[in-house]
Amino acid sequence: MRSILLLIGVAVLAVGCAAPIQSIVELNKSTLNAKSGKVGVVMTPLRKADTRFPGADCLLCMATASILNTSLTSYTQKLPPEGLPELKATLAELIRKNGGEAVVIADELKLDDLPDFASEGPNIARKDFSGLKKKYAIDKILVLDVPVLGMYRQFSGYIPTSDPRAEFEVKGYLVNLSNNTYEWYQKFSEDKGTNGDWDEPPNFPGLTNAYFQALETGKDKLVGIFK
Repeated sequence: MRSILLLIGVAVLAVGCAAPIQSIVELNKSTLNAKSGKVGVVMTPLRKADTRFPGADCLLCMATASILNTSLTSYTQKLPPEGLPELKATLAELIRKNGGEAVVIADELKLDDLPDFASEGPNIARKDFSGLKKKYAIDKILVLDVPVLGMYRQFSGYIPTSDPRAEFEVKGYLVNLSNNTYEWYQKFSEDKGTNGDWDEPPNFPGLTNAYFQALETGKDKLVGIFK
Protein backbone atom coordinates (compact mmCIF):
# COMPACT_ATOMS: atom_id res chain seq x y z
CA MET A 1 0.00 0.00 0.00
CA ARG A 2 2.81 2.35 0.91
CA SER A 3 4.54 1.78 -2.45
CA ILE A 4 1.29 2.46 -4.32
CA LEU A 5 0.81 5.73 -2.46
CA LEU A 6 4.40 6.66 -3.26
CA LEU A 7 3.84 6.03 -6.98
CA ILE A 8 0.66 8.11 -6.89
CA GLY A 9 2.54 10.92 -5.17
CA VAL A 10 5.29 10.86 -7.78
CA ALA A 11 2.70 10.94 -10.59
CA VAL A 12 0.88 13.89 -9.02
CA LEU A 13 4.16 15.72 -8.54
CA ALA A 14 5.12 15.11 -12.18
CA VAL A 15 1.79 16.48 -13.38
CA GLY A 16 2.12 19.47 -11.08
CA CYS A 17 5.61 20.23 -12.41
CA ALA A 18 4.64 19.95 -16.08
CA ALA A 19 5.11 23.20 -17.96
CA PRO A 20 1.80 24.86 -18.87
CA ILE A 21 0.83 24.74 -22.53
CA GLN A 22 1.16 28.09 -24.25
CA SER A 23 -2.16 29.16 -25.73
CA ILE A 24 -2.59 30.87 -29.08
CA VAL A 25 -1.75 34.56 -29.18
CA GLU A 26 -3.42 36.16 -32.21
CA LEU A 27 -1.26 38.42 -34.33
CA ASN A 28 -2.07 42.12 -34.26
CA LYS A 29 -0.36 43.47 -37.38
CA SER A 30 0.16 46.84 -35.69
CA THR A 31 2.91 45.12 -33.67
CA LEU A 32 4.86 44.77 -36.93
CA ASN A 33 4.69 48.30 -38.29
CA ALA A 34 7.74 50.55 -38.64
CA LYS A 35 7.02 52.38 -35.36
CA SER A 36 7.08 49.14 -33.37
CA GLY A 37 10.73 48.43 -34.11
CA LYS A 38 12.90 46.14 -36.20
CA VAL A 39 11.98 42.46 -36.41
CA GLY A 40 14.57 39.71 -36.83
CA VAL A 41 13.26 36.56 -38.52
CA VAL A 42 15.05 33.39 -37.48
CA MET A 43 14.59 29.62 -37.67
CA THR A 44 15.59 26.90 -35.25
CA PRO A 45 17.77 24.06 -36.65
CA LEU A 46 15.67 22.35 -39.29
CA ARG A 47 15.18 18.66 -38.58
CA LYS A 48 15.38 16.07 -41.34
CA ALA A 49 12.23 14.21 -42.30
CA ASP A 50 11.88 10.91 -40.45
CA THR A 51 9.38 8.25 -39.37
CA ARG A 52 7.89 7.61 -35.97
CA PHE A 53 5.70 4.82 -34.62
CA PRO A 54 3.50 5.93 -31.71
CA GLY A 55 2.10 3.04 -29.70
CA ALA A 56 5.18 0.84 -30.18
CA ASP A 57 6.11 1.48 -26.58
CA CYS A 58 8.49 -1.32 -25.54
CA LEU A 59 12.01 -1.84 -26.88
CA LEU A 60 11.03 -4.98 -28.78
CA CYS A 61 7.92 -3.22 -30.11
CA MET A 62 10.02 -0.32 -31.40
CA ALA A 63 12.48 -2.74 -33.02
CA THR A 64 9.61 -4.61 -34.70
CA ALA A 65 8.03 -1.38 -35.97
CA SER A 66 11.38 -0.22 -37.30
CA ILE A 67 12.00 -3.50 -39.17
CA LEU A 68 8.49 -3.54 -40.64
CA ASN A 69 8.98 -0.03 -42.03
CA THR A 70 12.65 -0.09 -43.04
CA SER A 71 12.01 0.89 -46.66
CA LEU A 72 9.64 3.69 -45.71
CA THR A 73 12.07 5.12 -43.17
CA SER A 74 14.98 5.02 -45.62
CA TYR A 75 12.89 6.83 -48.21
CA THR A 76 11.39 9.37 -45.80
CA GLN A 77 14.84 10.40 -44.59
CA LYS A 78 15.70 11.42 -48.16
CA LEU A 79 12.70 13.72 -48.58
CA PRO A 80 13.60 17.43 -48.90
CA PRO A 81 12.25 20.17 -46.58
CA GLU A 82 10.43 21.67 -49.56
CA GLY A 83 10.38 25.47 -49.18
CA LEU A 84 10.95 25.50 -45.42
CA PRO A 85 14.37 27.22 -45.42
CA GLU A 86 12.88 30.00 -47.56
CA LEU A 87 10.12 30.80 -45.06
CA LYS A 88 12.30 33.35 -43.23
CA ALA A 89 12.77 35.46 -46.32
CA THR A 90 9.09 35.12 -47.27
CA LEU A 91 7.86 36.39 -43.90
CA ALA A 92 10.44 39.18 -43.74
CA GLU A 93 9.31 40.41 -47.16
CA LEU A 94 5.64 40.33 -46.11
CA ILE A 95 6.45 42.37 -43.00
CA ARG A 96 8.22 44.96 -45.15
CA LYS A 97 5.30 45.05 -47.62
CA ASN A 98 3.00 45.83 -44.71
CA GLY A 99 5.12 48.80 -43.62
CA GLY A 100 7.35 47.11 -41.08
CA GLU A 101 11.11 46.72 -40.82
CA ALA A 102 12.46 43.19 -40.91
CA VAL A 103 15.81 41.44 -41.35
CA VAL A 104 16.56 37.78 -41.98
CA ILE A 105 18.92 36.26 -39.43
CA ALA A 106 21.18 33.73 -41.11
CA ASP A 107 22.15 31.99 -37.88
CA GLU A 108 20.12 29.07 -36.56
CA LEU A 109 18.55 29.75 -33.17
CA LYS A 110 19.29 26.92 -30.73
CA LEU A 111 16.65 27.33 -28.05
CA ASP A 112 18.47 25.08 -25.58
CA ASP A 113 21.39 27.52 -25.61
CA LEU A 114 19.19 30.34 -24.30
CA PRO A 115 18.88 30.82 -20.53
CA ASP A 116 15.54 30.37 -18.80
CA PHE A 117 13.64 33.60 -18.19
CA ALA A 118 13.48 34.66 -14.56
CA SER A 119 9.76 35.47 -14.47
CA GLU A 120 6.67 33.43 -15.27
CA GLY A 121 3.24 34.58 -16.33
CA PRO A 122 0.69 34.63 -19.14
CA ASN A 123 2.33 34.92 -22.57
CA ILE A 124 5.83 35.27 -21.12
CA ALA A 125 8.38 33.18 -23.03
CA ARG A 126 10.06 30.53 -20.88
CA LYS A 127 13.41 31.14 -22.59
CA ASP A 128 15.16 34.49 -22.27
CA PHE A 129 15.42 36.03 -25.74
CA SER A 130 16.53 39.47 -24.52
CA GLY A 131 20.21 38.94 -25.35
CA LEU A 132 19.32 38.81 -29.05
CA LYS A 133 18.30 42.48 -28.98
CA LYS A 134 21.87 43.73 -28.81
CA LYS A 135 23.40 40.84 -30.77
CA TYR A 136 21.31 41.48 -33.89
CA ALA A 137 20.28 45.13 -33.33
CA ILE A 138 16.58 44.21 -33.34
CA ASP A 139 13.57 44.96 -31.16
CA LYS A 140 11.57 41.78 -31.75
CA ILE A 141 12.34 38.24 -32.83
CA LEU A 142 10.08 36.17 -35.07
CA VAL A 143 10.94 32.51 -34.50
CA LEU A 144 10.02 29.62 -36.80
CA ASP A 145 10.31 26.11 -35.39
CA VAL A 146 9.50 22.79 -37.13
CA PRO A 147 9.16 20.10 -34.45
CA VAL A 148 7.45 17.50 -36.67
CA LEU A 149 8.30 16.48 -40.25
CA GLY A 150 7.93 13.13 -42.00
CA MET A 151 5.67 10.09 -41.67
CA TYR A 152 4.04 8.27 -38.78
CA ARG A 153 2.24 4.96 -38.35
CA GLN A 154 0.17 3.97 -35.34
CA PHE A 155 1.01 0.75 -33.49
CA SER A 156 -0.45 -1.20 -30.60
CA GLY A 157 2.62 -2.88 -29.19
CA TYR A 158 3.97 -4.99 -32.06
CA ILE A 159 0.92 -4.61 -34.29
CA PRO A 160 0.40 -1.76 -36.81
CA THR A 161 -3.10 -0.31 -36.41
CA SER A 162 -3.04 2.23 -39.24
CA ASP A 163 -1.47 2.94 -42.59
CA PRO A 164 1.39 5.47 -42.58
CA ARG A 165 0.48 9.14 -42.91
CA ALA A 166 2.48 12.26 -43.67
CA GLU A 167 2.80 14.83 -40.89
CA PHE A 168 4.09 18.36 -40.58
CA GLU A 169 3.99 20.93 -37.82
CA VAL A 170 5.42 24.44 -37.75
CA LYS A 171 5.31 26.82 -34.79
CA GLY A 172 5.72 30.55 -35.16
CA TYR A 173 6.02 33.17 -32.45
CA LEU A 174 6.94 36.81 -32.11
CA VAL A 175 8.76 37.86 -28.95
CA ASN A 176 9.08 41.48 -27.81
CA LEU A 177 12.69 41.68 -26.61
CA SER A 178 12.00 44.52 -24.20
CA ASN A 179 9.80 42.36 -21.94
CA ASN A 180 10.19 38.80 -23.32
CA THR A 181 6.46 38.44 -24.03
CA TYR A 182 4.74 36.77 -26.95
CA GLU A 183 3.01 39.16 -29.34
CA TRP A 184 2.09 36.20 -31.51
CA TYR A 185 2.13 32.45 -30.89
CA GLN A 186 0.55 29.84 -33.12
CA LYS A 187 1.21 26.37 -34.47
CA PHE A 188 -0.01 24.77 -37.67
CA SER A 189 -0.30 20.97 -37.90
CA GLU A 190 -1.06 18.95 -41.01
CA ASP A 191 -1.73 15.21 -41.26
CA LYS A 192 -2.39 13.57 -44.64
CA GLY A 193 -2.78 10.00 -45.89
CA THR A 194 -3.13 8.41 -49.30
CA ASN A 195 -6.31 7.68 -51.23
CA GLY A 196 -5.04 4.28 -52.37
CA ASP A 197 -2.35 1.75 -51.57
CA TRP A 198 0.53 3.28 -49.62
CA ASP A 199 2.94 0.33 -49.76
CA GLU A 200 4.70 1.11 -53.04
CA PRO A 201 8.45 0.98 -52.45
CA PRO A 202 10.96 2.25 -53.22
CA ASN A 203 9.47 5.69 -53.98
CA PHE A 204 6.06 5.50 -52.22
CA PRO A 205 4.30 7.88 -54.65
CA GLY A 206 1.07 8.13 -52.65
CA LEU A 207 2.79 9.01 -49.40
CA THR A 208 5.21 11.30 -51.20
CA ASN A 209 2.29 13.27 -52.58
CA ALA A 210 0.72 13.40 -49.11
CA TYR A 211 4.01 14.67 -47.66
CA PHE A 212 4.29 17.56 -50.10
CA GLN A 213 0.59 18.39 -49.70
CA ALA A 214 1.01 18.56 -45.91
CA LEU A 215 4.00 20.85 -46.27
CA GLU A 216 2.29 23.13 -48.76
CA THR A 217 -0.92 23.43 -46.72
CA GLY A 218 0.94 24.13 -43.47
CA LYS A 219 3.20 26.73 -45.07
CA ASP A 220 0.24 28.45 -46.73
CA LYS A 221 -1.58 28.75 -43.38
CA LEU A 222 1.49 30.22 -41.71
CA VAL A 223 2.21 32.70 -44.50
CA GLY A 224 -1.45 33.66 -44.71
CA ILE A 225 -1.27 35.15 -41.20
CA PHE A 226 1.08 37.86 -42.52
CA LYS A 227 -0.75 38.72 -45.75
